[in-house]
Amino acid sequence: QVKVVQSGGDSVQPGGSLTLSCTVSGVTDSSYCMGWFREAPGKKREGVAAIGPDGSANYADSMKDRFTISLDNAKNTLYLRMNSLKIEDTAMYYCAVETRCDVSLFVRGLYGLGTRYTGQGTQVTVSS
Repeated sequence: QVKVVQSGGDSVQPGGSLTLSCTVSGVTDSSYCMGWFREAPGKKREGVAAIGPDGSANYADSMKDRFTISLDNAKNTLYLRMNSLKIEDTAMYYCAVETRCDVSLFVRGLYGLGTRYTGQGTQVTVSS
């Protein structure tokens, strides 16, 4: 059974930083992505970043200058470091593992042909 458990999230002022984390267990598929997407009221789902089956980090174009995704394989934990946060970054952030992953779809906020396992979500609020 795949489990995706998130932690982190908070309220910060514009320009601040946050790190989200996500621990994954139970994945047996040999080809999968791990990544982050976000959802805000009234907006479309946005892909943020993902680590592809080859271990490469991939980002949505609007995120790559401020966000960094990383994976600690020993801890099976995925991180998202967010710097220079803006009010428009306010959203519920979700960690997900997707099998048979096309990472280019993931970072565009789209689903691929595999199965996606999603964490419980964590709220990030950026306000002054």
